[in-house]
Amino acid sequence: QPSLKSRVTQPALQVTMSHPKINRRTVLRGLGGFTVGLPLLEEMVTTRAHGAAIKEPIPVRAFNVFFGLGIPAPLQSEGFSGVLEPLEPLSDKLLIMRNVDQVRCDQSGLNAHFDGASGAFTATAPNGSAKSGGASIDQLVRHAHQPQGLPGKQLTTLVAGTFFRRSRISRYIHSYNPDGTIAASMQEKPRDLFDRVFGRVTLGGDPKNEKQRRLKNSVLDAVVEQYRHYTGANSPLGQTSKTRLKDHLDRIRELEQRAFAQNNQEANGSGVPPLPPRSRLKHEGQADPGGQGIDMKLNELTEEWRLMAELYAMAIQTDRVRFGSLTFLAAGERIRMTGDYHYSGRKIFSFDDARQLNASGDKGCSHEWWHRFSEKGENKALRAHAHMKMNEVAYFLKALDDKDSLEANGKTILENSLITISTESGDGRHNNVKRELSGVFHAISGAGGRFKTGDIMDIGAEGIDVYNTMLTAMGSKERL
Repeated sequence: QPSLKSRVTQPALQVTMSHPKINRRTVLRGLGGFTVGLPLLEEMVTTRAHGAAIKEPIPVRAFNVFFGLGIPAPLQSEGFSGVLEPLEPLSDKLLIMRNVDQVRCDQSGLNAHFDGASGAFTATAPNGSAKSGGASIDQLVRHAHQPQGLPGKQLTTLVAGTFFRRSRISRYIHSYNPDGTIAASMQEKPRDLFDRVFGRVTLGGDPKNEKQRRLKNSVLDAVVEQYRHYTGANSPLGQTSKTRLKDHLDRIRELEQRAFAQNNQEANGSGVPPLPPRSRLKHEGQADPGGQGIDMKLNELTEEWRLMAELYAMAIQTDRVRFGSLTFLAAGERIRMTGDYHYSGRKIFSFDDARQLNASGDKGCSHEWWHRFSEKGENKALRAHAHMKMNEVAYFLKALDDKDSLEANGKTILENSLITISTESGDGRHNNVKRELSGVFHAISGAGGRFKTGDIMDIGAEGIDVYNTMLTAMGSKERL
């Protein structure tokens, strides 16, 4: 089988833009810490006298995308005809890597949900309950390309996700500094992620008044003067870019309204903007009551995740962040799922975990389908859950592959970035460490042509060798 090294290509020559009309990192800044990044506009790509475009260097980016519970290796072998089907529309922009060995991440006395999750993107076992054994891929790439930090108002690292298991941070955080500490605080609610990306009110004084101001105003109200400049008569933008900017800000307002969705029934006719309701899903301590799992409807899970995914994608599109991680469900996640799952116009499965498992508490959670995996069985429920996970991962990837993600070289953010996708286990059964931590699913994007995509490879190598090969291609001299 070909090695990953055979899939590494020479980096493309980049031409530095000279004297651009508008810098790619131009932002609209307002009072209170609000920062709204601009989309890529025509005026961010200038031309020579003879009309040839001078492309701005594409920034180096690296993000880790984690999904909980894994995909049993035998199911991976089915390719896009099985649970990987939702990734097929993106197959030419991904390299699917099977048979990656993470056994070196095993730590005696713990199970693979902890060990494998810590090893995802680090290839090292955990170091206690609050640290990994070392750096993650995204942070070593960051250190190689932005050792002095990021320019302007960018976030150094953005860590976010939709998850519910709480014990041990490696279940849900997947971005680590070289010393194993977390690279950034986890944002697990849409409102918190929105504020982290676009800023928060810091007026001082009475917190209640600040809350009222936040309820009455959009972040866009704080940048209205700059907006008028860029869309007015003296704007450096052409009509096409003005329209694009308006559409971009409308999209931000829509995301904000969804993140801070108001419940008019709470207003009680007072005329005062009501307090936006908290997430309908349980978070923090309520999300993991004694490890017994929680009840959840499929649509509630996917609605919140997709808002989180869109917010995270917007942060990348506006160049607010270039490094970090995003989690869809924690390692060893325990949810009693209900609801019909449809994909591409057809019904895949009706989730009703507790009834179908004929159990309550943690034994009635979807987690148990992985422990019951049978190489000779149908595994219908497990297949449906894994297929759903790939569909939600694909939702985020597609958000980086649309018209709003086109960059100066004509490629999308997905094509230009290193997006690494992985999970904690190759087989959910706990009775064999080697089997459980071997055959772990991985996928990567092309990283600006550094990796050849459009294939499914059986790697047959340790994660640490795979990751270090990736780091070499990304220009990092540091090694895991």
